Amino acid sequence: QVQLVESGGGLVQPGGSLRLSCAASRSIFSIYVMGWYRQAPGKRREMVATVTSGGATNYAESVKGRFTISRDNAENTVYLQMNSLKPEDTAVYYCTASTRYWGQGTQVTVSS
Repeated sequence: QVQLVESGGGLVQPGGSLRLSCAASRSIFSIYVMGWYRQAPGKRREMVATVTSGGATNYAESVKGRFTISRDNAENTVYLQMNSLKPEDTAVYYCTASTRYWGQGTQVTVSS
């Protein structure tokens, strides 16, 4: 089992940046896929970005070129760098380990 704790969310103006962090309670070295999902009010939870243990990444079309996912196995942490944020990026962002374990989420609000 692994516990995940997200941080780094907040209020940012359109065009701004945020960096989300996801700290795991144990080594993530053996966890094949780590990822970030998000859920906006009234919408289904959707995949934002994933990264495999080998470093392969996958992004939702809506965030390609703006978001970057990375993982630091030594620090048991996964990051999501979000640039050029848009109001439609507003959501609760969740970290997941193989879509089996989930964090509690962190709110990201993009608004002027």
